[in-house]
Amino acid sequence: MTAGSTTRLLATGGRRVAGGFIALLCAIVAVFAVNFPALSGRVVDQANIIPAATRAAIEQKLADLEAKSGIQLVVATVTSLEGQEIEPYANALFRTWKLGQKEKNNGVLLLVAPKEHRVRIEVGYGLEGTLTDALSKVISSNAITPRFKTGDFAGGISRGVDDIITVLTTDSADWQPRPALRLDNAPSSDPTNWIIFAVLLVVAALCVVFPGFRWFVLNVALNILLSSGSSSSGSSSGGGGFSGGGGSSGGGGASGSW
Repeated sequence: MTAGSTTRLLATGGRRVAGGFIALLCAIVAVFAVNFPALSGRVVDQANIIPAATRAAIEQKLADLEAKSGIQLVVATVTSLEGQEIEPYANALFRTWKLGQKEKNNGVLLLVAPKEHRVRIEVGYGLEGTLTDALSKVISSNAITPRFKTGDFAGGISRGVDDIITVLTTDSADWQPRPALRLDNAPSSDPTNWIIFAVLLVVAALCVVFPGFRWFVLNVALNILLSSGSSSSGSSSGGGGFSGGGGSSGGGGASGSW
């Protein structure tokens, strides 16, 4: 193979990688273009699956949790994920609502998408060491999805909230021995984390090989940040004076289906 053909091959491969990455960036941008529900309270039941009495009981528990610990736990149901996977949707919604205190990132989102039969516990940066991915998976698998399978959305959400609060407010020595909150075999790591890692590697490689590409990346990132900031300012000013505290999430948590 001549030097010229090698160069052409590398250039073609580089263009294909860049094209694939641009498509991925477009998908990421599409997540931020989703029409998220407004943060109108500690329970946002867009899908209308939580009875009034259950909702009131959950809201009181969440208010008590925030008053005692500063942790902001929000329950949300949506009519549709609008074609998105639940992991990026939940992370973008969490960031849009800015759940948890800014300096502590102590927010948690319990998201239910009944149409797609998906549920996710999204955890803020500051709580990832307490409400771990493994524990989030256990809560989803043991407490939430079995009830959802029988159509008991109110029971699944209530039990999920109770177990999340238990993990967040009790010493680890108290809840680790409990069968309902224990993993005999740790689950495999969340694939979302590996996807994020792979994307970062591709970005770094393209910025080195194609110096002009770094400006494209910076421009896209800036547009995403501006879009996110704009949508969050509108969504967080929901009724009742409730709003997020400026927190963020890096994708910690776990998803489930039924």
